[in-house]
Amino acid sequence: MNQELKQYIETDIIPQYKMFDKAHNLAHVHTVITESLLLAKDYPINIDMVYTIAAYHDLGLSKDRATHHLISGSILEKDENLRKWFSTEEIKIMKEAVEDHRASSDHEPRSIYGKIVAEADRIIDPEITLRRTVQYGLKQNPSGSKEWHYNRFLSHLLDKYAKGGYLKLWFEHSKNGEKLKELRLLIDNREELEKVFNRIFKEEKN
Repeated sequence: MNQELKQYIETDIIPQYKMFDKAHNLAHVHTVITESLLLAKDYPINIDMVYTIAAYHDLGLSKDRATHHLISGSILEKDENLRKWFSTEEIKIMKEAVEDHRASSDHEPRSIYGKIVAEADRIIDPEITLRRTVQYGLKQNPSGSKEWHYNRFLSHLLDKYAKGGYLKLWFEHSKNGEKLKELRLLIDNREELEKVFNRIFKEEKN
């Protein structure tokens, strides 16, 4: 990996995640970078591009959540510093990969780079996924009742992670497949799911 690029991203890009919510903070971007690099090991692709895409993928949250993937792509494309290390074509590929990372996207990622960051961003782990879901609800409606939060929590899980949900995985060998099975079992067990919600909700409120 190009060390000058790495230093620039660690100094100027990654610290921006400090301002984001708990589900998209520094820990999140570091996890996405790590997972992206692990997935990339099996393919003859540019590691510097993989690293950069992962680092920029959520920067658009600084302006808008609904379109953050598009804003993030624009931020990457307009960063003149990146032209020290990447060609115009490489920047275009990275911009598209960032745009394509969102789980609710209506199209398949346009390149292997987009598939890698999309998969890495899923980070399917029952505890982490459920906690992030509660955290987001509390951020959106901190004064909402516990019942309101549980209903939003369940609705989101059913829409995204349950069988028939919009979440798509792109790599059979990634650890997300097995974790998704675990999560679906928990979603189907409403009594246990509510217990987990109650625990996490109490911890996050405190």
